[in-house]
Amino acid sequence: MVYWMQRSQRALDNPALDTAVEAANLLGKPVLVFFAPVPFYPHANLRHYKFLAEGISDIAAELAKRDIGFVLRRYPDHSLLRFCAEVKPALVVGDENPLREPEHWRQIATQELRVPFWTVDSDVVIPGTLLNKRFTAARFIRPAIQGHLNHFLVRSKNSKAKHSWRASKSIQSLPTDFDILRDWPVDNSASPVSSFCGGTTEALRCLKQFTSGALRTYNVDRNHPEMDGTSSLSPYLHFGQISPVTVARAIQASNASEADKSAYLDQLITWRELAINFVRFHPEYDNFECAEPWARKTLAEHISDRRPFLYTRLELEHAETHDELWNAAQRQMLKTGWMHNYMRMYWAKKILEWSANPYQAYETTVYLNDKYFLDGRDPNGYLGIAWSIAGKMDRPWFPRPIFGLIRYMSHDSTLKKFAAQQYIDRWASSH
Repeated sequence: MVYWMQRSQRALDNPALDTAVEAANLLGKPVLVFFAPVPFYPHANLRHYKFLAEGISDIAAELAKRDIGFVLRRYPDHSLLRFCAEVKPALVVGDENPLREPEHWRQIATQELRVPFWTVDSDVVIPGTLLNKRFTAARFIRPAIQGHLNHFLVRSKNSKAKHSWRASKSIQSLPTDFDILRDWPVDNSASPVSSFCGGTTEALRCLKQFTSGALRTYNVDRNHPEMDGTSSLSPYLHFGQISPVTVARAIQASNASEADKSAYLDQLITWRELAINFVRFHPEYDNFECAEPWARKTLAEHISDRRPFLYTRLELEHAETHDELWNAAQRQMLKTGWMHNYMRMYWAKKILEWSANPYQAYETTVYLNDKYFLDGRDPNGYLGIAWSIAGKMDRPWFPRPIFGLIRYMSHDSTLKKFAAQQYIDRWASSH
């Protein structure tokens, strides 16, 4: 039995892996996990690959506890089809992923494999097939999710394989401590960061720290970027190094108030799964073509409005604007691979304001998002950009220059909402 690990890069609380184990136990077969990173995943660079590589040892250690085999390969020895020809599995289980590249790879596997190929939606709480319709706002998907929560917010079995995999010299695997980045043609335009270390162990540590600390004031402090009031788990969720069910159950079991728990779970489940639904039903999820019709119309009507400032992509990338609050947010992203959620809205909306047209603004925002965020190239980020620039999951607001009816965030009002100078000082260029 083969589990083709892609989106869910963990051996703990992984429904796809559990499915493979249960099927193998019924059939009297061992389970073998196949993990084979490639250096050409769209828009991924050294920053992302380093974080991915840091999680491999955790995967291997947990698989060993469950008597599950692990084969680690890398490009150019990454072919699932060739691997399956070697091991001749009775069944292949894989991860579902609505982003276009992994979905394309899944379709190829479906067509080419000569054994049954099952896929599991293992990085959500509610499988997407149960919400198999397009949702246009959080208020619509929220009750649909709530109706399924009791069924899916349960402890994973993490069952052991009844039949251990016996390593064979004919089945080649890299050592789990092998540096998969060595002599690899990876884009190094964004350097690794020291602010995050990849892996399930570190994700669980961050979760424990959050539930025993900042969660207790989350409902009040979550929109204060100068504070460390969020969980900062989004990179681990993006790489599948922790399950959203693991996170949700830990939140439920914490001693925080119901208001703090509900506020966080709404972000983790409602908004995150709304973002995944958005990508699933919008093929143009990462460009301006996904814009709401009213947003497209209003931005077109204001495309000739005079921009008080115009910045090139390079100036934005280097945080060289007149706005020190925006520059601070950009520097936080450059240095840490992360940005506070409240600032991400302001950050994206100002790129719209300072670009020649909304098409250019959208391209620039996606470029920066995908290049520098550890949690970039993700449904959450794509919906955040679409909400900020293209009116997705929002409504028309009051008309104003450049933005038309798109919701606006002003510099002065944003400064008053939190200790902005503290945030600016923290991410000053000399920091």
